[in-house]
Amino acid sequence: MNPLLSKLQPYPFERLRRLFADVTPNPEFAPISLGIGEPKHPTPEFIKQALSAGLGALAVYPATAGDLKLRQSFTAWLQRRYALELDPATQVLPVNGSREALFALAQTVVDASKTPAPVVLSPNPFYQIYEGAALLAGAEPYYVPSVPARNFAVDWDSVPAAVWERTQLVFVCSPGNPTGAVMPMEEWQKLFALSDRYGFVIASDECYSEIYFRDEPPLGGLEAAARLGRGDFRNLIALTSLSKRSNVPGLRSGFVAGDAAIIKSFLLYRTYHGSAMSGAVAAASIAAWGDEAHVVDNRAQYRAKFAAVTPLLEKVLDVRLPDASFYLWAGIPAAWQGDDAAFARALHAQYNVTVLPGSYLAREVNGANPGHGRIRMALVADTAECTEAAQRIVNFIQNRAHP
Repeated sequence: MNPLLSKLQPYPFERLRRLFADVTPNPEFAPISLGIGEPKHPTPEFIKQALSAGLGALAVYPATAGDLKLRQSFTAWLQRRYALELDPATQVLPVNGSREALFALAQTVVDASKTPAPVVLSPNPFYQIYEGAALLAGAEPYYVPSVPARNFAVDWDSVPAAVWERTQLVFVCSPGNPTGAVMPMEEWQKLFALSDRYGFVIASDECYSEIYFRDEPPLGGLEAAARLGRGDFRNLIALTSLSKRSNVPGLRSGFVAGDAAIIKSFLLYRTYHGSAMSGAVAAASIAAWGDEAHVVDNRAQYRAKFAAVTPLLEKVLDVRLPDASFYLWAGIPAAWQGDDAAFARALHAQYNVTVLPGSYLAREVNGANPGHGRIRMALVADTAECTEAAQRIVNFIQNRAHP
């Protein structure tokens, strides 16, 4: 077997199942899960209809690059959303969800033959696919801390020059999972300058870009590059998905866009990887990318949900409205001495509410885990259910529950 597989750590939800394995939740309460970031709003009917209408495509093998109409739906959306002009023939590719593409991109970009071993950077806390992708590409993960006092901005200045010199790929997530932080222009400018100096590729994970709470939508990586005169998008790939935007996590549909040279190599990898998008999924995707009304409605539902839930939780947790995404990244009360796993376990047992321990989403570096003492709550259910969960958490804490 591939010896690199032994380096993979259990996925956060596997750790959560183990944490709850011998817990019997209080039967007085119906279960409510805020643990998994799986959208629960209904899939729009017009997307289902487009999928059904496209079933005839099941009779043929799909092209790995997708057909021109599909790629044009990506570039048309990028033009409407970010005022960008990309070539549908050379600067975009369909992918089977951003998770699949994040992993595959690392396998394309990383040159494991280098000595010393290459490095892949990611924020800490982070989406665990970044770590697994780095390890299985033969690279060493390096975890860059975020700074709570700076709205969880990633502390790129903390990375030593010796690490930058070995870095081949940097994962960023904006809006961030789990923090909800959005990278400002100044941060992009710094990262681009570092990329120019050291030659690494930037993979910008932007799957939460359409769920935001301010009037101005989040800045995207390609948008930042274009504003800074980097219209060739050198060493930059943005990845996005329909899962959160359009409530179709089971469709497994997204796209990547950016540097044409990287896209060309990525297409070659994907041709062998066998990751072509089904024609039926492509038909549904074209319909979804072409419509914004359902996205506006989806965003309004999240805004109403966060407006109802955040003030409740602010009474008992260190939490505030994020810039974007559908997560609350909350600090637990001091009485728990930072034991976020014990907090999640007791909450599940006493009130049948599931949250994800923050330490499961981060790695310990220099004796500190930046998720220690925090929990992630995914507000994906409807407003009534999320509000009920928030009130149970308030009761749990105010009733002086303790480890």
